Amino acid sequence: MAKQKIDVYVVPSTDDHGSEYVALCDRRRQWLSGFTGSAGTAVVTAGEAHLFTDSRYWTQAERELSRDWTLHRVGESADIVNWDKWILEVPRGTKIGIDSRMLTHEYAVSLSQKMNAAGVQLAFPYRNLVDVIWKDRPVRPRDPIFLQPREFTGQEASDKLKDFRAWMDTQGSGVQGAMVASLSSVAWLLNLRGNDVPYNPVFLSYLFVSRSNTPKRSILFTGLMKINAEVRAHLDLLGIDVKEYNDVWTWLRKREWGDGKVLITSQTPYAISCMLTSLRYIVAPAWYDDARAIKNEVEIAGFERAYLRDGAAFVRWLAWMDEKMQAGYEIDEYEAGRRLNLFRKEQDNYMGLAYENISASGPNAALPHYIPSKVAARIIDRDTPYLMDSGGQWLDGTCDTTRTVHYGYPTEEQREAFTRVLQGHIAIDTAIFPEGTSGQQLDVLARRMLWRDGLNYHHGTGHGFGSFLNVHEGPQSFASTEVLRPGHVLTNEPGYYKEGDFGIRIESALVVVRVSPRKAENHVSWLGFKRFTCVPIQAKMVKRSLLSKEEVEWLKTHNALCLKRLGPMIANDKRASKWLARECQRELAPDAKGPLNIVW
Repeated sequence: MAKQKIDVYVVPSTDDHGSEYVALCDRRRQWLSGFTGSAGTAVVTAGEAHLFTDSRYWTQAERELSRDWTLHRVGESADIVNWDKWILEVPRGTKIGIDSRMLTHEYAVSLSQKMNAAGVQLAFPYRNLVDVIWKDRPVRPRDPIFLQPREFTGQEASDKLKDFRAWMDTQGSGVQGAMVASLSSVAWLLNLRGNDVPYNPVFLSYLFVSRSNTPKRSILFTGLMKINAEVRAHLDLLGIDVKEYNDVWTWLRKREWGDGKVLITSQTPYAISCMLTSLRYIVAPAWYDDARAIKNEVEIAGFERAYLRDGAAFVRWLAWMDEKMQAGYEIDEYEAGRRLNLFRKEQDNYMGLAYENISASGPNAALPHYIPSKVAARIIDRDTPYLMDSGGQWLDGTCDTTRTVHYGYPTEEQREAFTRVLQGHIAIDTAIFPEGTSGQQLDVLARRMLWRDGLNYHHGTGHGFGSFLNVHEGPQSFASTEVLRPGHVLTNEPGYYKEGDFGIRIESALVVVRVSPRKAENHVSWLGFKRFTCVPIQAKMVKRSLLSKEEVEWLKTHNALCLKRLGPMIANDKRASKWLARECQRELAPDAKGPLNIVW
């Protein structure tokens, strides 16, 4: 910083592509600070070090940061703001450095304007300063890229590119092509997958899609050693040349795409728009994000199969856990997650976890994104709910499921909280709404019964997810104004977290479908949800008196469906079959009156 005459240096969590999850070689903020959470920004001055993160990670950050760091618990009070507001309070003339690859075009333009108004200079050093001092930085991944066949994608890559080019034709005659920097978008467009980023089947790359393959062909920038003969032949048929990953900057600098303009999105890394200069790019919508979000019939069928296999593994694991816990064994959070993964590995098409297991007992379950470590995992207790948020990556779908169970005698407080969460879960699952409704407009349904008791949760109600791609995918979510359309997939995951005590979350995956309400008028189209997830919900945690007749029936129907669909898949596992039949046929017990205590 001193050599570059930089007063403040900012280290975000993301990578060169704006990714949420990053390769080991791109975990700069984690290496610098020691904080392993997936969201947070480090800000370093000549004499101080600051870490800004939201409520999901406050406790984790307090555990992991050394005394050299000051933690900013963003949102805890009105005067604790995020780094981009905090930094505007530095003295005028301060020079602030950041890697321009780590900022999106839209964010960088906005930030630069605010800093100029505050008399602060925003600078972009030639090299990332963390890279300069990170002597044992892991090498860039070299795992091979592989094909994702049409039997899973439902659409050839050539047809996706054809549709993309047809859309480009509507963006003006001077458009030469489009630059795609999002890793999941590149993988989706080309029907390719990789192993460069843990839990995300993507590969480090940039893609230039030419408006026409004559005279300029499209170019994929990635590691040449990652391309085998099969993938090279696939790309050649698509009219795509391959260049080394870092060659993208020379290619941009020399303007090798031609004389026209290049389409970028608001989320394109700022380094790319800087290299292009404002005269040679047009900021346009991310067509491929919207197209990818609408799952086709093949992808939806793939999700149904994947969630059945994932559900079968979940049930076999739940039965194993129940047997061990009732026998008095001590099982820690890390070992529980490892065991679940072993059951998944026994099935076809399994490619690994979709994210790190959130396996949490007691106060750890009150941390929505808690990840247990092998050396410091907590023993799962019998006094508080145990939360498992886990999903597998399957060739035909990405899974994301959460169930909360109790291995002892749940308290009234725990049962009431669980029931309120369940009511929110049911409200979203059974929602019927007119076409044109956004996820954000439905969010209140998940919170209404919690709010009635003065309870809430401080994370989103649900997000989109990929087809053997990233577990978080947009633009649709229950926090977004994006209008929900048939084929959109979302998670449904309300929760409740009592800090320092316990946490509860119930999560299932849904797809938006057309429905026909009994009194619907012909000129109005109506939508609803169909559930993919097939894992029972523990009845003993439910306080029946809080549920309506319809909610009781929903729970009975859901668990009965789990028994019907999963029973044949686990028939060879007697322990799991017995457990599944017992749990799915368990009646809701009447609530205790007076001093009577129900013993389960």
